[in-house]
Amino acid sequence: MNLLRRLKRPLRDARRHRAEVREQLQWSRAAWAVEREIDEIVNSARTIVAGPWLSEVGFETLYWVPFLRWVKAAFRLDPSRVIAVSRGGVGSWYEGAAGRYVEIWDHVDPAEFEVSAFDGDIVQIVERVAGEHVAVLHPSLMYRLFSLFWSGQRAQSFLDAHTRFEPIAPPKILDEGRLPREYVAVKFYAARSLPDTLDVRRTLAWFVESLAERTNVVLLDTGLVLDEHADYSFGSSGRIISAKPWMTPANNLGVQTQIIAGAQAFIGTCGSVAWLAPMLGINTSAVYVDPKWLHAHLGVMLRACHRAGAGRFAALDLRALDPLGVPVHVRS
Repeated sequence: MNLLRRLKRPLRDARRHRAEVREQLQWSRAAWAVEREIDEIVNSARTIVAGPWLSEVGFETLYWVPFLRWVKAAFRLDPSRVIAVSRGGVGSWYEGAAGRYVEIWDHVDPAEFEVSAFDGDIVQIVERVAGEHVAVLHPSLMYRLFSLFWSGQRAQSFLDAHTRFEPIAPPKILDEGRLPREYVAVKFYAARSLPDTLDVRRTLAWFVESLAERTNVVLLDTGLVLDEHADYSFGSSGRIISAKPWMTPANNLGVQTQIIAGAQAFIGTCGSVAWLAPMLGINTSAVYVDPKWLHAHLGVMLRACHRAGAGRFAALDLRALDPLGVPVHVRS
């Protein structure tokens, strides 16, 4: 019986190896299919729309813009052919990847905005602006490609090969005289990684108040509900300043970018503009309490900072401040 098992083992190993090879080939073919589609898009028209980007800010900064830079390099795409389409005044994010930028809110009333029918509408608007037919490099291509990494089918090296991380230059929207000479930029918002609970709210309030004892704090609370993330509210007083009065749907992300770029440091929820801040050369502390939504993204961000020579990025689990579970805010 032992001899029979020993004879069967090489057969089992060979079958397992063949199955693994077939699976790897399947994933490789999925990646090749996306790259072929990109190649067809690049060669199908003179002008290419990159977008429209309608999803969350974090994925735009951490994945979409670096992906477009890779497309430019890998397919020798002249940026002057590319029109980036997004929202919130983020034209500066796309510099080097796109020659032109179209702001969604310049053409659509936010109160009447519907994602489901919008992609086709904005492409028609861009064609009128450009005066010619355009091809569309849609974010769904990036999602299809990177899902191989997010699902664990491809290693970090696969993402490295399909992204280019570079420093980002901030826009100049605000009169710099509105800001303190020295300050820390802060943006805390509710997310699955930082849920809106009483203890979290109290701890974050204590955090902001402690910062204000050392320097000015500029809160990047927008007062706008444009996605599923709502900003934590701390109020303005003394050295705590709200940037809310300076923001509109059409400029809020651009204003936040400018404020972060002028700060001594950035502190906020892990995600969203916390992925952006290091690319502006700003040391960043990103806060969370539930890391299971962040594992893949944290690794990407740490690699991105290294590859781009960006600001320091440090992730902070609020639970580590007190392993006994006593709310941090009650300490003296």
